[in-house]
Amino acid sequence: MGSVRLVHAVGLAASAACGAGVSLAVAATVGMTGRTTTVREVVNRGPLRGSTSLASSSQTLSAHAIYQVAAPGVVEVGVPRKHAASLGSGFVIDKAGHIVTTEHVVQGARTVSVSFSNDEQRMARIVGTDPSSDVAVLRVHAPASALKPLMLGSSSGVEVGDPVYAIGNPLGEDRSITSGIVSALQRVIMSPNGFSIDHVIQTDAALNHGNSGGPLIDARGEVIGVNSQIQTTGSTGGNIGIGFAIPIDLVRNVAAQLISSGHVEHADLGVRATAVTPEVAALFHLPANHGLLVTDVVCGTAAARAGLHGATSEVTVAGETWPLGGDLIVEADGVPLESTAQLVSIVGEKRPGDRLHLKVYRNTNKETIKKLTFNLKLGRQTPSPRC
Repeated sequence: MGSVRLVHAVGLAASAACGAGVSLAVAATVGMTGRTTTVREVVNRGPLRGSTSLASSSQTLSAHAIYQVAAPGVVEVGVPRKHAASLGSGFVIDKAGHIVTTEHVVQGARTVSVSFSNDEQRMARIVGTDPSSDVAVLRVHAPASALKPLMLGSSSGVEVGDPVYAIGNPLGEDRSITSGIVSALQRVIMSPNGFSIDHVIQTDAALNHGNSGGPLIDARGEVIGVNSQIQTTGSTGGNIGIGFAIPIDLVRNVAAQLISSGHVEHADLGVRATAVTPEVAALFHLPANHGLLVTDVVCGTAAARAGLHGATSEVTVAGETWPLGGDLIVEADGVPLESTAQLVSIVGEKRPGDRLHLKVYRNTNKETIKKLTFNLKLGRQTPSPRC
């Protein structure tokens, strides 16, 4: 069995409020710092702006073109440790000097240094960290002309097989670029404080120690994820073609909160769900051709208090397992739901105590189907058992 390692250091690898689907495979793993983490496969599937887009939605760029534009915005993050300095990666997101990296890169640090592509080194202030999503924001004081923000894309439109590029500082080799594809979507990994991070992007682009915190970039030159962990075998701890990036849609929301308040409060709905396709809806005679089948409900959460129902059975078709007998959520705050990422994004933009309006079908496997509406008061994310 392989292991998943945080990939933050040389010489040393929100969570989203709603999960996504049925856990198919669970592998106990151990990180570089000795923390245990887990990678799971799940069925199915605001506020920050970077620089101008490098390409239109239909245009793709060469690796060289992406590197030429993006590399100047990628930085090396240095953190003094007791015995030796550790190195990670990060990237500039605005002209105010804000830099995104992973929380485990700067964990416990009092001082952080940032090195730019012109070899200029500056001390950075830690604006805030969020262990639940493994995201941190730094800030450097530098002339706006010296800052090269990367364009933030969207992780919701990413598809398996899409070409991707990782720029970072693997093993201290500053601003290296590697390429690959999106190997899988909807992975779930564990954050430094034990929460699950959902909708993680798996890639075969080579990631090694020192890549953590760097950008995963699509063929349009837009950041779709933040490189965080790698899966390894044996004791070498090197790349074997399985890396994981935190989705940029989650990073965007977390970074905005860190910049505005220095901390993050994750709103929590408390369900795990699987998106249905029109074909699946027809197969199981569901009352709508879109929506999210509730797999299970977490005790003590907004979903549990409102009385949402989880699945009572599972059916496997062509190798995919579908949760049946639970509620089918078809709409959230007026938005028809076609993916779990949509619901995660809607909840992620809210704060504990905010309201969420849901439209739900109940008794989907019976003749007496009910259409219900819920006006939920979202809770605060805490570890809770499933009901």
